[in-house]
Amino acid sequence: MRTQTLTCTFAILLIALVASPLAQSQIVPPSTAFLGDSLVGKDSFEAYCATCHGADARGGGPVAPALKRTPPDLTTIASRNRNVFPRDRVSAVLTGAGRIVPAHGTTEMPIWGPLFRAFESDARVRVRIDNLVNYLETVQVRRSQPTESGATLFRTYCAPCHGTDARGAGPMTTELRRLPPSLTSFALRNGGVFPGERVRRIIDGRDIASHGTMEMPVWGDAFRRTREGLSEEAAAARIDAIVRYLDSIQERATF
Repeated sequence: MRTQTLTCTFAILLIALVASPLAQSQIVPPSTAFLGDSLVGKDSFEAYCATCHGADARGGGPVAPALKRTPPDLTTIASRNRNVFPRDRVSAVLTGAGRIVPAHGTTEMPIWGPLFRAFESDARVRVRIDNLVNYLETVQVRRSQPTESGATLFRTYCAPCHGTDARGAGPMTTELRRLPPSLTSFALRNGGVFPGERVRRIIDGRDIASHGTMEMPVWGDAFRRTREGLSEEAAAARIDAIVRYLDSIQERATF
């Protein structure tokens, strides 16, 4: 009886030992999410673009050496377009609707297969493309623009009304209902202190009706951010340059 008990116990242990690896082999490892399922722009880029263009978008992807042509650096799109990122053209290239890039395949079947085609709804396709274009815009390296002098900007945009000496006698004054004021007496009219912030508001159209509105100052896009024109930083730099120039030509009381 004792021998039978020991035999049964041994058999149970043996079955357990054999079954353990089998049971472990049936455990499904946690699945890793496929980046292509995500609509985040960076994820789409890493899933579908980085193979050729590289994780940094500079053209050095792992398969780049095997290609007939080196993939372009996607971080310089803006610098190749006068520091303006051409969103519509980039979107068209991605979908195959614009200029066909041979390496991307045809309009009917881009090299990335059904990514922007059959297996996603039109809504998901639009969101994916928009997010991918947004991501590419964030990685742009723009050429630094030379700082324009305040004097040059003043002569270009202000002197026609205010005169080259900023005293209000520009060639356009005959066409105006009111004579432009002298811009050299701001400090005198403000207790000897140049009101820089107030002047900045005047330039961008917030406080002076004759300068137009903030949406469309009389000089157009010269001092405001536009999608096809200046960046916000460049527009602000122009205004700052003129403010500094006006500060430098103020008439100040002598004591």
